[in-house]
Amino acid sequence: MMHRRHREDVLVRRNVMVETIPSGHPVELEQGMLAQITQALGSSFTLLVEGQLMRLKGVDADAIGKRPPETIAVPEDLPIDELEPLIWDTLRTCYDPEIPVNIVDLGLIYRLDFEPSDEPDKLRVVIDMTLTAPGCGMGESIANEVCDKVLALPRVGDITVNLVFDPPWDRSMMSEEAQLALGL
Repeated sequence: MMHRRHREDVLVRRNVMVETIPSGHPVELEQGMLAQITQALGSSFTLLVEGQLMRLKGVDADAIGKRPPETIAVPEDLPIDELEPLIWDTLRTCYDPEIPVNIVDLGLIYRLDFEPSDEPDKLRVVIDMTLTAPGCGMGESIANEVCDKVLALPRVGDITVNLVFDPPWDRSMMSEEAQLALGL
């Protein structure tokens, strides 16, 4: 995947569903439309199409002539005590589509806990996360990405992602690396 901050012009090669940013509303891009990749981090692409930012899921990367992002290879017999670091690594592959910093370094993850699951040898994961702004329309999209990625991990039987706004997020919650990346 592209990790640079320059824009790349692409042609939409097939009709594909995207989400507008920041509202999160689904929209269909039609084959033949022109777009610019403004961000390609984690497992999605941020596109600029006719003045509107849009989020394209990585599984649809072929629609703009790109390959889907590679996933982390994880053994099915993962020891249970290695699950938490793996979840943190997985969360670092989730990005706000407007900000080139992952949600962990942005300070959006407030809590990661485990509870017993109904499935033997699996755990229920509970995550409290926030957004950079309470009215962000991409919140549900980001939470769904977190659910999908964590639920795909071995030893995870179920997941609950709670969007919380107390305490309110502010820039001081970002890691030093994130602040440097954003020039703060």
